[in-house]
Amino acid sequence: MDQAPGSRQDDAHDGLPVCYRHPDRETGIRCTRCERPICPECMVSASVGFQCPTCVREGSGTGHAPDASRPRTVAGGTIAADPHLVTKILVGLNLALFLVQQAAGDSFTERFELIGRAIMPALGYGALQGVAEGQWYRLLTAMFLHLSYIHILSNMLSLWWIGGPLEKALGRARYLALYLVSGLAGSALTYLIAAPNEASLGASGAIFGLFGALVVLVRRQRYDMRPVIALLVINLVITFGWSGIAWQAHIGGLVAGLVVGAAMVYAPRERRALIQFGACALMLAVVLVVTLLRTAQLT
Repeated sequence: MDQAPGSRQDDAHDGLPVCYRHPDRETGIRCTRCERPICPECMVSASVGFQCPTCVREGSGTGHAPDASRPRTVAGGTIAADPHLVTKILVGLNLALFLVQQAAGDSFTERFELIGRAIMPALGYGALQGVAEGQWYRLLTAMFLHLSYIHILSNMLSLWWIGGPLEKALGRARYLALYLVSGLAGSALTYLIAAPNEASLGASGAIFGLFGALVVLVRRQRYDMRPVIALLVINLVITFGWSGIAWQAHIGGLVAGLVVGAAMVYAPRERRALIQFGACALMLAVVLVVTLLRTAQLT
C-alpha cells in the first residue's frame, strides 16, 4: 500500500532507508519529486533521476505507459489480491484426483501414471502401454496422481509451505510455468533412466523444482539460506535413503527449478519476460528431446 508523500517510514529503520512500497528492501535511491525511498523494482526513469510509481500515476510527465506504475513482484509479475490462488488450485486439483483414484481403483491409476513401456493387464490382456507407445500425456498426468494418503499428505504440505511464498514472489503466470516445467523435467528424466516397466507418479518432481527456485530466490534476496539448504538436504537424504522413491523425478525437477528460477529472478528488467519464458521454452525443448531419444531406444 502506498504511503502519503509526507510519511517517513524509513526513519524507523537503522542504516539505509527502506522502500516505501517494499518495507523489506533497503535502498539508497529516492524519488526526485517526493523524495520517498524507492527500490529498483519501483524506480521509473524520469528526465532527471528516477520517480516513484505514485508520482508517475499523479502525472509526472514521464511518458511511460500506465502499467509502468503497477506494483510488481521481484520477478516482474503482477501483484495479485490473493497471492496464493494458484497454489490453492494445485493443491485442490491434486486432492480431487487422489479421491478419484480411490473411487475408480487401479485401472484409473494405471491409465495415467508414468510408465515407459509395459504390459498393463488392467487395460486389456497383453496390451503394451506407456510413453513409448505414444501416450505422452503420462508425463503430465503422473504429476497429479499419488500412491497413498501419506504420499499425498507430504507432497501437499510441501507444496503449500514452499509454493505459497514462491507464488507471491514470482507472480501467478511465472509460478505456474515453473511448476509445470519442473514436473515435466522430472517425468522426462524418470522416463529416460528408470526401467521401462517401472511405474512412477506424484508431484514430487514439480515440488523439488519449487525447492530449487526457492534456493535461488533466497540467494537473490540475500536472506539466510541455512534453513532452506537444510530442508533441501533433508529431502535429498530421504530421496536416496528410502526405497521406492523415484529419485530421477526429484533430481530432474530440482535441476529445472534451479535453471528456471535463476532466469526468473536474475533476468535484467529490460529483457525480463523474454529471458524468463525463454528459459521455460528451453527446458521444454530438453524434455522433448529426451522423450524422443528414449522412445526411439525403446521401440
